[in-house]
Amino acid sequence: MSEEKQEQPNRELSIQRIYLKDVSFETPNSPSVFQQEWKPETSVNMNTEVNTLSENVYEVVLNVTVTTKVGEQTAYLAEVQQAGIFSISGFSDQEMGAVVGSYCPNLLFPYVREAISDMVTKGSFPQMILQPVNFDALYAQHQQEQAKKVAENDSGQTH
Repeated sequence: MSEEKQEQPNRELSIQRIYLKDVSFETPNSPSVFQQEWKPETSVNMNTEVNTLSENVYEVVLNVTVTTKVGEQTAYLAEVQQAGIFSISGFSDQEMGAVVGSYCPNLLFPYVREAISDMVTKGSFPQMILQPVNFDALYAQHQQEQAKKVAENDSGQTH
């Protein structure tokens, strides 16, 4: 009966604010890049940061860098740091990792996509639309990599 009386913690997650923290757009080889045949190669680099602001209040920053090259020349480099302040409480440590490592970046991603698309278009390049990202899978992959590193460090130490 005592188990029945134990209540699940009251879980809360709310968005306090979503904002652009930093943005940069560079076209280091313009105008010559506009005179070349447009056969771009694009790479996307993405990561997240989590900062504790106060008890149960976190800043999550989604950092995205898009680099597009034509041949050896960089056509453009677009960097966006999209941030959000979230009130999060009632989650276990394991659940918190998933909330700030997957759920929050997933909420921020559409804002990053829009910012990059706008910058690229205003830079006079063909529209760039970032493809959807499976943040759950990326978070799971990150967790597996961390577990592997811990296991390697533990096996490398002598007791």
